[in-house]
Amino acid sequence: MFLDPVPTQAAHARPVCGLLSDRFARVVRYLRVSVTDRCDFRCSYCMGERVQFLPRKDLLSLEELDRLCSAFIGLGVAKLRITGGEPLVRRDILSFFRAMTRHLESGALKELTLTTNGSQLARHAADLAACGVRRVNVSLDTLDPARFAALTRRGQLSPVLEGIAAAKCAGLRVKINAVALKGLTDDELFPLVDWCTGEGHDLTFIEVMPMGDEGMMDRLDHFLPLSALRARLAERFTLVPLVETTGGPARYVRLAETGLKIGFITPLTHSFCETCNRVRLTCTGELFPCLGQEGATDLRSVLRASPDLEPLQQAIRDGIARKPRGHDFDYSRGVPTGGMARGMNHTGG
Repeated sequence: MFLDPVPTQAAHARPVCGLLSDRFARVVRYLRVSVTDRCDFRCSYCMGERVQFLPRKDLLSLEELDRLCSAFIGLGVAKLRITGGEPLVRRDILSFFRAMTRHLESGALKELTLTTNGSQLARHAADLAACGVRRVNVSLDTLDPARFAALTRRGQLSPVLEGIAAAKCAGLRVKINAVALKGLTDDELFPLVDWCTGEGHDLTFIEVMPMGDEGMMDRLDHFLPLSALRARLAERFTLVPLVETTGGPARYVRLAETGLKIGFITPLTHSFCETCNRVRLTCTGELFPCLGQEGATDLRSVLRASPDLEPLQQAIRDGIARKPRGHDFDYSRGVPTGGMARGMNHTGG
C-alpha cells in the first residue's frame, strides 16, 4: 500500500495516544482533499499547458470521497479543505459538499472550506454557503486582465472577480492567495493590498514551490522571497504580528493603518514543518503526509477491498505514522532542490 519510501528519520516523540498523530507527536486535524486533477486554467507556475489529466475512471467517486473523508473525521480531523485542480469543475461536486454537512451538524467537523480559482464561483457561492462553507480561498495573482490571461494561459479575470463578489454577497469570508513571482507580479503588491482593503478580503502571499516540471516556468528565475515583500510593506505600513492561525502554514500580520490581515506562506525561506497538522488526499486516494516528499499511502485499494471501517482507519493511521519531519524544498544554492515531479493539480492545492 505504501507507494514510495520516505527518508528514514529518528523518532524523537511517540504518537499521541488516542489521537491521529505522527511519530513526532504532531496531531493531524486538517485534511486537504483534491476532488479532481482537472482545471480550466493552466497557470504557468502550476502545470504544463499540455498537461495530461487522469482518466476519469481512475478518480475516486464522490461516494468514495465521502467514505474516506468520513473516516478521517471519525479519527479526529476537524477541518476539511476541498481543492483540485479546480474543485468546482467536477460534475455534481455540490452533492459532496451537501453530504459533508452532516458532519458539521454533528459537531465532528468544525470547518468545511474551499480553495478555488474563482472561475466557477459565481454560480456556486450561494449553494456553498447553504452547505455550511463559511470561508473560501481564491487564487488571484494579479488584477491586470492582460497579465491574468498570460499567467493562467486561458483564464479571464472578470468571471473571477464576479465569483469573488458573489461569494461576498453569499456571506462567505474570502481570502485572496497570491503567488509572488519575481519579474512578473512584483508590482502587484500594493494594488492587491489596496483592493483587498477596500473589498474587506484577507490576503496571503505564497512563495513559488518547485513542484512539477514539464512545460512550466523556471521557478528559480521567478522566485521572490517573501521577506522582500514584507520589507516593502513595512516601508509604507506598520506591521503588527498576529498569533492567530487558520490551521494552515501562514504567519499573519495586521496593517495598523488599515486593519488588513496579511499572511505569508514561506516554504522556501522559513520552514513551518515543526507545527504541521495537515495531510493531503489526492483524487485517486493517495494519502500524502507531506507536500514536499514523495511518500504516499494507497487508500483507494483498502477502500475498495472491504466495506469495513477498521482496515481503512488503520491504513490512515499507518500512513500518518510515516509523516516525515519536514520537506526538502531549497533554493538557497541557486538551484531548486527537493522539488517534486508531480504537479500541484495532482497533489491538491
